[in-house]
Amino acid sequence: MWSIALPLVMPIYGTRPEAIKMAPLVVELRRAPGLECFVTVTGQHRSMLDQVNRLFGIVPDHDLNIFSPGQSLNGILIRTIEGLDKLFGVNRPDAVVVQGDTTTSTAGAIAAFNHGIPVVHVEGGLRSGDLRSPFPEEANRRMTSQIATLHLAPTATSRDNLLKENIPAAKIVVTGNTVIDALFAAVRVKVPFTDPALEKLAESGRPILLVTTHRRENQGGAMRGIGRALARIADAVPDMAVVVPLHRNPVVREALVPPLQGKRNVLAPEPLDYGEFCRLMAMSRLILTDSGGIQEEAPSLGVPVLLMRENTERPEAVSAGAVRLIGTDEDRIVSEVQDLLHDAKAYRSMAESRNPYGDGTAAQLSASAIQRMLGTPPDGPAN
Repeated sequence: MWSIALPLVMPIYGTRPEAIKMAPLVVELRRAPGLECFVTVTGQHRSMLDQVNRLFGIVPDHDLNIFSPGQSLNGILIRTIEGLDKLFGVNRPDAVVVQGDTTTSTAGAIAAFNHGIPVVHVEGGLRSGDLRSPFPEEANRRMTSQIATLHLAPTATSRDNLLKENIPAAKIVVTGNTVIDALFAAVRVKVPFTDPALEKLAESGRPILLVTTHRRENQGGAMRGIGRALARIADAVPDMAVVVPLHRNPVVREALVPPLQGKRNVLAPEPLDYGEFCRLMAMSRLILTDSGGIQEEAPSLGVPVLLMRENTERPEAVSAGAVRLIGTDEDRIVSEVQDLLHDAKAYRSMAESRNPYGDGTAAQLSASAIQRMLGTPPDGPAN
């Protein structure tokens, strides 16, 4: 009996946000009939990437291990393309899967394209309308869209963005966002906090303002203003715990730590594992952030989001009323937080908004779309 090789699909990712959104799809691809799945990580993030893989039980098949302290965007791009160039010579996939808008995803798409390998773009079609904001994500996602063979759009808005750029409708599938699949899985686990102060906070039932900020475009004067705003908020609402998991970037820490020192109701833990962070989000009364993924996750938990950015490539949650765009002005941040905490009607309206990013079935829909692209029916090859 002759053995026929199954189509080989290679998910490529390297950062924690990518890992979170790729993990549910990797799980689906590994159990999909008629496919082989070969997971490749770049290590653009290191410890943060590894802990997400552990949470979902994923052991990568290959690790480029490109991480280096102080790495530049061009350095990441070069090392990733060079590593994949060698890997494709040994394990040539029938399709490469990249996610979102990181340097890893763009490098993976370029490397695959130059080898004539079809590219599947998870979370395709997001657009802010400003090439330099967010930087470099907006440029990355636009470049990947020009290369991709199959676009897995999280929403109808993302699909429409692609159609406006003359991407054929037959190459676009609306799936929802796999981050919701990952969130539901993580919240079910209820991972214990490694920081005793957070576990004590969880037991207390005290209201929590969760804050995350790290974006490149906010670093500098805007980030220092955010730090001052947080200090003012902590003073204004002493009964609320202000929890600020600190990003590893020293520029972020230098802006946030000084104004928050000595505030008794402020906790500034080290970066949390994904499972812990999901639990913290679910406990929070309000989230103040400049993150992309949190805009998608928090609405499923009924937690309003105030977004410290001037624009967003995820307008669906803003339109749904779950996220409010407030910019980075120090005074406005303070007033928006206080107003929402004291306006029960406005708070309830945001908390009860429908999540436009799906119901937790995005990974399954994405795997099926990849199978169809490769000519392998979702129910498996015919005998």
